[in-house]
Amino acid sequence: MTKKEKAKYIVEELEKLYPETPVPLDHKDEYTLLIAVLLSAQCTDKRVNLITPHLFSLADNPFDMVKLTVDEIREIIRPCGLSPRKSQAIFTLSQMLIDKYNGEVPPDFELLEELPGVGHKTASVVMAQAFGVPAFPVDTHIHRLLTRWGITNGKNVEQTEKDAKQLFPHELWNKLHLQIIFYGREYSPARSPKRELDYITRSIGTAKALKELV
Repeated sequence: MTKKEKAKYIVEELEKLYPETPVPLDHKDEYTLLIAVLLSAQCTDKRVNLITPHLFSLADNPFDMVKLTVDEIREIIRPCGLSPRKSQAIFTLSQMLIDKYNGEVPPDFELLEELPGVGHKTASVVMAQAFGVPAFPVDTHIHRLLTRWGITNGKNVEQTEKDAKQLFPHELWNKLHLQIIFYGREYSPARSPKRELDYITRSIGTAKALKELV
């Protein structure tokens, strides 16, 4: 099976499984999504969704966020992990949004990546899910699955994103990256692989991936 044939198969199977793709992180606008995605680094979406209601009840916009101290933010988000770094980033990026963009989140990849704590993946998620701009955010789970499926050579997430964008139609990127995440969680989790359920890997996986399923 060629890579193009694999890509077509993946799209068809994931569409059957996940015709609807709700955004996993609870939010109400671009700013709250940005903060939620930042918090999700090395933390589960489920835990983030438990933390953000309290945080957003106090500050759901940059103007209110900078009224909190970094210590206050850190104490609220502590369960998400990396709280010292994340709290400082949240405070500083909120001030930058006020100073440079009148409190608005800029709909631009490069401008987003200039914000503290916002890397390419976070910017891609915000552009895709908040602004509807085609993007293909690649986290470790997507990188792992596309490598197992032979879509990419698996060297790094940057290469995986490039390979995915070449193979999958751009109008599908925003939905597809969520579908792959959902599949990974349900059928092919990293820590507790459900070998008997991971049928996409069984159908198109690399030789190495197929050995892992045995």
